[in-house]
Amino acid sequence: MTSPPLLGALDMARFTARGFLRFDGVVPDEINAQFLAEAGEADYPQPGRRMMQTYGALLANAQIPEVPPGTPLPATYAQGSAVERLLALPLVQGAIRSLVGPDPVFDHHFLHVTFPPAYYEAGGGEHVSQHTHQDSTIDPSEGFDLQIMYYPHQVTREMGGTRFVPGTHLRRVSEVALGRYQNIAGQQHMVCEAGTLLFLHNGLWHGGGVNHSERTRTMFKIRMNPSVPQVRQWDVSTLPAEPAQRPIFFVKTPQPETVESILMSPEPWFEQDTGRLEFVNRIKMWRRLAGDPTFDADHWMTRLENPARRA
Repeated sequence: MTSPPLLGALDMARFTARGFLRFDGVVPDEINAQFLAEAGEADYPQPGRRMMQTYGALLANAQIPEVPPGTPLPATYAQGSAVERLLALPLVQGAIRSLVGPDPVFDHHFLHVTFPPAYYEAGGGEHVSQHTHQDSTIDPSEGFDLQIMYYPHQVTREMGGTRFVPGTHLRRVSEVALGRYQNIAGQQHMVCEAGTLLFLHNGLWHGGGVNHSERTRTMFKIRMNPSVPQVRQWDVSTLPAEPAQRPIFFVKTPQPETVESILMSPEPWFEQDTGRLEFVNRIKMWRRLAGDPTFDADHWMTRLENPARRA
């Protein structure tokens, strides 16, 4: 059996730094069409029928299984179903193996459907965006869960696709209280073609946008847990023989893209001072993923761990 293609060092560094990897249009149209058929369509808006009643009926009729957490991921979906076929794609298998490791465990899934204005006009209710949040960040462990967001049809800007804030995944915050923050510098909105996938660290700040189009917007999310330490599960042969040490602050010549340069790339929302804490958090995460407790980038951890400072 051929092994799936694993992620290389630069993609792993991007995930470490930004909390996500995006793959546009990688799921075949045949699987997209099958998934939409299995998910079903919502009833047309009916006067007096509240939107959540319509949503509940859609979920009840969808051909998506109820699965208890802790189920081995390969046993979660029926053979030949759209999601089983999606998870069998080599790119998906390789990304899961690289980020979570072998034998991942199913946590939960959900069929997210965002309704257009007509449903709220028919049944009442407030037509607003979902608050910004993390997904069930309940512990301070170094490991993380992986979430796959699957967009089976084209998402236009008018549909209010998922918004997310790159680089927020390592901030320890109240997962719901951060909903007071809106329109954060650098946030992105999913505008994409059918068959697009987002692989997310479970701590990444995100939320659903308001759908101003005339059709429902569908996104399917799967969350999975690791069953082994997330250490050197990716293609470590892509690591350079020696870490790239580079000049900092006073730099006159362009520098090549390296693991270090990716980890040290700030996001637009970074402050000049506390933003540097994110550099330290990234280095700590990379040390675990690479199995290298001595790794450093731009001297940040070397400064903190210098024994002469503690003498």
